[in-house]
Amino acid sequence: MIGGRINIRLIRENWSDILRLAASMAAGIVVASQILRKLAAYPRQNSLTIALREVGRLERSIFMLDWLSDIDLQRRAQIGLNKGEAHHALKRAVNFNRRGEIRDRSSEGQQHRIAGLNLLTAIIIYWNAWKLGEIVAEQIDSGEQIDLGLLPHVSPLGWEHITLTGEYRWPPLR
Repeated sequence: MIGGRINIRLIRENWSDILRLAASMAAGIVVASQILRKLAAYPRQNSLTIALREVGRLERSIFMLDWLSDIDLQRRAQIGLNKGEAHHALKRAVNFNRRGEIRDRSSEGQQHRIAGLNLLTAIIIYWNAWKLGEIVAEQIDSGEQIDLGLLPHVSPLGWEHITLTGEYRWPPLR
């Protein structure tokens, strides 16, 4: 669709090598990143590399046609994007002090800060999922009718009920 005609002849000429690569990846003999490194290391692009690029263009064209004709696919993709955005919003909320920026100069410091941020967001998501599960179990135990079809639409990514600003209140000591 975009980028000109696909070179089917080149794909046919390299089809046995393409199948061999796909079978090697499917069997776990080699990983895709290793194949890409190997193909990129050649001094000039060989016909297999170009054929794989053509297969990719063909796959992209088929996907674009599917995308344009399948409203359900678009809806599912939007739901996935929304979940990703909600996850990033939670991380931004947790990391508000530095406005979402990681300013550590050392790679190790950056990795520690990112690992800490990931840990905190995972804890919040876990706690939310746990509490949501308890609420559903309590409703079922009390005999309340709940629509189980709605549960896939409930997300543990909310944080509005969690104090992230550091304003903590402790009861007075006696």
